Amino acid sequence: MEGDAGPKTFIPHLVALHLSGRFPFDQLIRFHPFESINDAFRDSESGVAIKPILLFSDHCVIANGE
Repeated sequence: MEGDAGPKTFIPHLVALHLSGRFPFDQLIRFHPFESINDAFRDSESGVAIKPILLFSDHCVIANGE
């Protein structure tokens, strides 16, 4: 966490915003296998993903099935 937000109140607030459809954080991230690290950088630079996430194993399970 950054700033002076208290995690005990801030995280539940973010979850509530997400559940109400007002904070679609799942649309801000993209998953990439490590071999596609350059694609992850491009997604970040272009704004396609605010947070590209690199996967280091074929055994990782992702909620959206990628």
